[in-house]
Amino acid sequence: MAIRVALIGTGNCGSIALRQLISDARFDLTGVWVSSPAKIGKDAGELARLDVMTGVTAVGDMPAIIAARPDCVVYCAMGDVRPKESLADVRAFLEAGINVVGSSPGFLAYPWGVIPDRAIERVEAAARQGDASVFVTGVDPGFVTDLLPLALAGTCQSVEQIRTMEIADYATYDGATVMFDVMGFGNEIGDLPMLYQPGMLSLAWGVGIRQLAAGLGIEIDDIRDSVEQGPAPEDFDVAVGTIRKGTVAAVRFLIEGLVGGRPAIVVEHITRLRGDLRPDWAQPAQQGGSYRVEITGEPSYVMDICPTSRHGDHNYAAILAAAGRIVNAIPDVVAAAPGIRTTLDLPLVTGNGVYRPA
Repeated sequence: MAIRVALIGTGNCGSIALRQLISDARFDLTGVWVSSPAKIGKDAGELARLDVMTGVTAVGDMPAIIAARPDCVVYCAMGDVRPKESLADVRAFLEAGINVVGSSPGFLAYPWGVIPDRAIERVEAAARQGDASVFVTGVDPGFVTDLLPLALAGTCQSVEQIRTMEIADYATYDGATVMFDVMGFGNEIGDLPMLYQPGMLSLAWGVGIRQLAAGLGIEIDDIRDSVEQGPAPEDFDVAVGTIRKGTVAAVRFLIEGLVGGRPAIVVEHITRLRGDLRPDWAQPAQQGGSYRVEITGEPSYVMDICPTSRHGDHNYAAILAAAGRIVNAIPDVVAAAPGIRTTLDLPLVTGNGVYRPA
């Protein structure tokens, strides 16, 4: 019997997830919620850019989604700039007995030691009330910072350090909120957005660091972060607008989980808006962008992850990978015990059900 699923949010990740929810026989789409008034009333097939009519039209009414009583919602609404609202949404679904998988709020991927205990307990209480579970994941934080490094570490006799990296050109990324408000591209050098304020990087990527630490059986003593910005050499255009000469066009940030004063787990992001900027920083393994997992130990590893797609570039492929992991986790999340679920306690999501010969 198909799992009844609703989608929340049809932005970059949500619209891609919607394609699979429509085409995958494991799921029965019950509703779509949108934040944009212009999308209300549109068929889900149109929002997913598919040449099909589903009969499911988008609504801006969250209670209507709950009233349809899906087994699960795929929550892809923006959480970076509305953490309290997204957390309240998740609690409402759980209290109503609806399981949640999604890309936000990111701190629910592994909240222990990241957000206050009272906030965690409110989510757990909602889950117990509704007998439902929640799993938040993605790419980074996500399977690049938990699933893949833990799989490699499982072959090691010793591990000194795990480093995960995103090295990407974001020129084609068309999310203005992420590019300008979150990442700070186009700002004056030294003008740091909220993400780069003291402790915010440690909060955002602390979920990945602490989940890896839990998988390794170690405790993080402290998390420290740093950021470096690079200027545009002249005016140039990207998908979301014009980057002016001298403003931020490249960013490198580092989050380090310390054990005994040594960086045991490191997350590094190098984001450029042009491939020639800051050539002294690490370069991707494929044109445009890639991810990397480095383990220093016995044995040591370097693993490059190079997502591609027939429907878009490296940025599209990375979002596609996040959406795929989210949607393919639905059966296991629905079957899971109530509460906050993580990569450490869910079964391995194998892709059961996704084989489709060309």
